Amino acid sequence: MDPEPERENVLQLIKKGNKSSAVAMVGNAVIAVAKGIGAAFSGSGAMFASAMHSLADSINQGFVFVGSVLAEKKPTRKFPTGFGRVINIFCMIAVIVVTIMAYETIREGWHLLQHPAGGGGAFWLNVFILLLNLLIDGAILLKAMKEIVKEARVETQGWGYIAASFKHVGRAAPPTRLVFYEDLVAVTGALLAMAAVLITSLTAVYAVDGVVTMLIGFLMVGVAFRVGYDNMVGLIGVAAPRDIADKVTRIILSDKDVTDINSIRITQEGRYYHVDAMIELRRGLSLADADDIKFRVQDKLIADPDITDVVLGIIEDNGVRDWIPEKLNEFA
Repeated sequence: MDPEPERENVLQLIKKGNKSSAVAMVGNAVIAVAKGIGAAFSGSGAMFASAMHSLADSINQGFVFVGSVLAEKKPTRKFPTGFGRVINIFCMIAVIVVTIMAYETIREGWHLLQHPAGGGGAFWLNVFILLLNLLIDGAILLKAMKEIVKEARVETQGWGYIAASFKHVGRAAPPTRLVFYEDLVAVTGALLAMAAVLITSLTAVYAVDGVVTMLIGFLMVGVAFRVGYDNMVGLIGVAAPRDIADKVTRIILSDKDVTDINSIRITQEGRYYHVDAMIELRRGLSLADADDIKFRVQDKLIADPDITDVVLGIIEDNGVRDWIPEKLNEFA
């Protein structure tokens, strides 16, 4: 077998991987190293906690990027529905990493509460590192917000994508959601660490270092819980959002020969959707004409970039109105 085509396929898959995750991986690795240096010179617990979070982010985004590459593999005979849920598995691994880092951060915060380390030194070094953190993570967060709006196919103007990203984050791809949640906490953690460095350097309230350290740890626990829940649901198999289901049914019913939808199931695989439906056609059609209509509807559905798999069954109109939009969740 010629190995050259295999290498080309791998390169093509890498190019299709989630670029936001790759950028976030590199950016957070740089930030983690810088924060680690700052924590070593100053003894700041908040800086240590923030460094741990950035390191966890970098490792997680590496997992997510690999998962996003594998998830782009085309369906095979052995795996006919594709590899969309692979990204959920890798995100669950990332959750384990975040949980471990969160535990270590909370433990360090508790230690600093019992044994305050004092104001420490390297004040301006810490300030510079945290400003660098805010700049890099802020840019990554804004990029993730734009990706959420793009993947949700929401039209916004100006800075409207920021509010829209919070509203539609549930419709984004798993890698994009992970980048969003982690960098949202990263920016918040950097602000908290900045406050702790300022307070401990200018006052004698050293306990704030431990409090902020523990707070950052609990924020990491929140990220782990949220991301873990989203991907657990994805692994089990989750129904498509209501607006996606409405769009699919509109496409089906827009065909002049389709009279009703007898049953429909739309499930999410990674960032794509699978449609399984039984549609009713007008009476009096020949088998050949009915097949042509079915393939015509399939082509319309598969043309949507969010839909990768369509299975349609056809029956003659039974004279009963089966499709009721308000009862979408009852269809199976």
